[in-house]
Amino acid sequence: MIPTKICGITNLPDAQCAVDNGASAIGFIFYEKSPRAISIEDAKLISDHLSKDISKIGVFVNHDRAFIDYAISSVPLNMIQLHGDESPDFCNQFDVPVLKALRIKNKESLSDMNDYNVAGFLLDTYSDNQYGGTGETFDWSLLNGKLETPIILSGGLNPDNILDAIDSVNPAAIDVNSGVEISPGKKDHQRISLLFKNLKDTNTSEFHFG
Repeated sequence: MIPTKICGITNLPDAQCAVDNGASAIGFIFYEKSPRAISIEDAKLISDHLSKDISKIGVFVNHDRAFIDYAISSVPLNMIQLHGDESPDFCNQFDVPVLKALRIKNKESLSDMNDYNVAGFLLDTYSDNQYGGTGETFDWSLLNGKLETPIILSGGLNPDNILDAIDSVNPAAIDVNSGVEISPGKKDHQRISLLFKNLKDTNTSEFHFG
């Protein structure tokens, strides 16, 4: 099965449901303006109850290095996802692997990929007023020939479109958030189960979240 991260986790039952169904990683969003924001302390409480085999990923948006380093050591985190306007140099400062999120609007949105030396790119849908979590897909055909660095596909993925997305993009991994929610920050356990039921025959890849 393709490596899958369930992001926007805010409570232990949702995290456990994701893990029990086959998630290889869960994501904690530390961006204060997100409706799925979680504190470092609460993320640690959830992490303490999960297997060490499950990768814990922190999502940050233009945070300073001190805050990110504190979260990495406190939770602890296996990988970080930088979802703001972080520079290539900023991304190279950390002791854990880094995913750089790019918000895709058009072909020019992909032009920064050559500037970064990161573990992978998380590709999400562009929005004028928010960093991710739009629930909307982008034009997957823009990715033709752009897979030199591992691609983690995000943006509007759900149980209904996930197989089409994988067939269209052939990503190294996927990231699902709003597509398995009842409301922001509260997961729909039935939709999580359906997502992984649909994913069960997908091919795995060499990519690892952390």
